[in-house]
Amino acid sequence: MWEKIRIVFSIPELRQKIFLTLFLLAIYRIGWQIPLPVCDPVKMTRFAEGQRGTFGAMMEQVAIFSASNLSEATIFGLGIMPYISASIIFQLLATVWGPLERLQKEGESGRKKINEYTRYATVGLCLFQSYFYMSVLIRYDLIRDSFLNADGNLGFGWQLTAVLTMTAGTTFLMWLGEQIDEYGIGNGISLLIMAGILARMPAAGWELIRPMAMEGFELGSTGGGIGVDKLLVLAAMFVGVVLGVVFITQGQRRIPTQSAKHVRGRRVYGGTRQYLPLRVNQAGVMPIIFASSLLLFPSVIFAQMAQWWPNVELGGVRLFNWLNNVFSRGESYTYNVLYIALIYFFCYFWTAITFNPKDMADNLKNYGTFIPGHRPGRRTADYLEKVMVRITYVGAGFLAVVAIIPTLIANWMGVPWGVASFYGGTGLLIAVSVAFDLVQKIDSHLVMRNYKGLLERS
Repeated sequence: MWEKIRIVFSIPELRQKIFLTLFLLAIYRIGWQIPLPVCDPVKMTRFAEGQRGTFGAMMEQVAIFSASNLSEATIFGLGIMPYISASIIFQLLATVWGPLERLQKEGESGRKKINEYTRYATVGLCLFQSYFYMSVLIRYDLIRDSFLNADGNLGFGWQLTAVLTMTAGTTFLMWLGEQIDEYGIGNGISLLIMAGILARMPAAGWELIRPMAMEGFELGSTGGGIGVDKLLVLAAMFVGVVLGVVFITQGQRRIPTQSAKHVRGRRVYGGTRQYLPLRVNQAGVMPIIFASSLLLFPSVIFAQMAQWWPNVELGGVRLFNWLNNVFSRGESYTYNVLYIALIYFFCYFWTAITFNPKDMADNLKNYGTFIPGHRPGRRTADYLEKVMVRITYVGAGFLAVVAIIPTLIANWMGVPWGVASFYGGTGLLIAVSVAFDLVQKIDSHLVMRNYKGLLERS
């Protein structure tokens, strides 16, 4: 492995791409720490510590898959969440709106046009989200006193400055991602998200071992702390979960195909047997993102209603407090059941949007390829759809298990949620997927120069 790493850095072009990518990621991490001038960091810290419940869970969940820092008002506070939202919106519209669907089928020129529309939509979403975020900061009195007017309000000029600053920060991150795509190595947006996820690991690790460092190491635990035996179990479970995620993420259902023979002159072309790979986890991480985001809204709404109307009772039970507990993450059986059900629903929903068996059957027919035992055209499309429905059920079950594992670890082993979240859920899936994509990009440079890939045996 060390020899392969030496070979990677011995190739000038590849070495330059890697160092440029690391430099741009360092710029992102620096800007991630720079606060807005109008925001008071001390007040923000106290507010974040006091919002460990529903609102804090929402900010933590959003920060995982958007490379944002909503708990601290920074210039990169929104992360790339607006860009991700705009991309998802246009991807969904392309399946139901004719002009965008035709534009998507035009090839490279059509994709460039859709990317241009996505950038414009990103700026619009940035303006809206940053204005809403500033409104929350003003409402909870998180602004520096020196920026307030005589009547105790923040002036329109400073509000506009903060909104434009956060919009410019997200636009700059979008530009950074494009520079990594063009001049660096790997997918720029995905690497920014992965950098935000991995940056949380040192703090989570210290939160895990801090009781041991303060009270001393021992076999077993006292006072609800973490002992050496638990650390060993957690380490083994982490390796096992990562291996399972890698296995399912790379898992494929290979459908054999046969190409027709073509006789041209005295030569015979085609007639080879190949396979059509269908991914088991076709939907990727999107079902977990949609399901967790959708379940956050009832919890936030019921938490606010419990504060506004605390005395509303039903059958001797405070109604909104009970509903808030029902939709609280990790504390309710109902929440976990709804979480799994939504993951299954969004797995089939996202697969139906991104996988079109009719188009795939038509492409096979146009290239003179067929699946043995099935006629080209409608019969092939029906077969592909039936296979995808079956393997999607397996992929959805895998995603449900990965999404529930952090809750089980946090409840059964008494591990803080910040640590347990690295054992599954959105963060682990994104990190594994981006790591594989990065390794494949590096392998393409090595194979092009007649070297073996990083994952190939010597």
